[in-house]
Amino acid sequence: MTRPGFLWGAATAPHQVEGNNVNSDWWLLEQRMPGMERSGDACDSYHRYAEDMRLLAEAGLNTYRFGIEWARVEPAPGRFSRAELAHYRRMIDTALGLGLTPVITLHHFTNPRWFAEDQGWMGERAIERFRAYVQEVTRILDGVEWVCTINEPNMLALMVTMSRAAQSGDARSWMSPTVEGAARPVLPDPDPKVGHRLAEAHDAAREVLREHTGAAVGWTVACQALTATPGNEERLRELRHVREDLYLEAARGDDFIGVQSYSSQAVDEHGIVPHAQGPDTTMTGNAYRPDAIGIAVRHAWEATGHTPILITENGIATPDDTRRIAYTSEALRHLFACMDEGIDVRGYIHWTAIDNFEWGHWGPTFGLMAVDRETFERTPKPSLAWLGEVARRGGPA
Repeated sequence: MTRPGFLWGAATAPHQVEGNNVNSDWWLLEQRMPGMERSGDACDSYHRYAEDMRLLAEAGLNTYRFGIEWARVEPAPGRFSRAELAHYRRMIDTALGLGLTPVITLHHFTNPRWFAEDQGWMGERAIERFRAYVQEVTRILDGVEWVCTINEPNMLALMVTMSRAAQSGDARSWMSPTVEGAARPVLPDPDPKVGHRLAEAHDAAREVLREHTGAAVGWTVACQALTATPGNEERLRELRHVREDLYLEAARGDDFIGVQSYSSQAVDEHGIVPHAQGPDTTMTGNAYRPDAIGIAVRHAWEATGHTPILITENGIATPDDTRRIAYTSEALRHLFACMDEGIDVRGYIHWTAIDNFEWGHWGPTFGLMAVDRETFERTPKPSLAWLGEVARRGGPA
């Protein structure tokens, strides 16, 4: 059983659920990239967030991870929207009023268009601008106990790398950072230069947050739970460094590390082995591997020098909710085995609260709730009540 204060929740990202994030670089990408679906109204959570939170709380969860959209808060360089800051403060107050611990993400893949157009994260003023945005947001973080600075910087670095190639005319270089698909089951390596710049941005944000808030500060890393085939341990170390360890090592000294795990892949002499395709393959082309969370947690614990762990994402893209329950149940057993070994895990946040826009695609469904895209009606799935009961018990049976 978990200790008092263990976080049991679900997560969303602003661009995937809010709708009409017209000032972001992702909105622009959706209009320009052939074959990419558009977010549009998304799930209209910009207006319906209170309902989403209420359903989570009523089910028995005690935590909601959601993001603040930089593109809304700072629509032009140095011009911060008081109305948008007030909106996100209302979200925080709503969560607190429902008994939900808000876990706030300050950057979840999307940038203001003006930022992206000025070389984005590799621009001369990138760190300064991100610091100024974080500084402004600290004004509304009273009572917030957990803040994630940047979501999956290793995936963000990969997106920057792919975007450069796409802008140079190679549209085929672009792919969704999360929806791999069977046709291209191995993502390319992120550029370490971008990774180091993002680590610099994280350090700057952490400094501001520690000065102005009492929140625990960390960032989240996409953990692929890579394993070596016999004789390929050194190849594993090389690949894991550029894909994960650069970012995990940057979390040493943080208050927590957000571990995000979905599946696992092997590494042989040629590199990462593509996901095997079979009846259990998920809607994003991943292998069905609920054991991945244990592999990821053990590695993150060692790579970060025993930094406390918060599972900020774990889930499965499936149209079959019974499979979602089965996957999550087994994943939790692996997670609790890690805790029994003495690894400091502070909570489990499921991806995702509601079916949403999965970065260029509407098909994959990760949610504990379904959403009618015409009426926006929320329909809780059995997995929501199931996870709420697990939370009430304090762990898997």
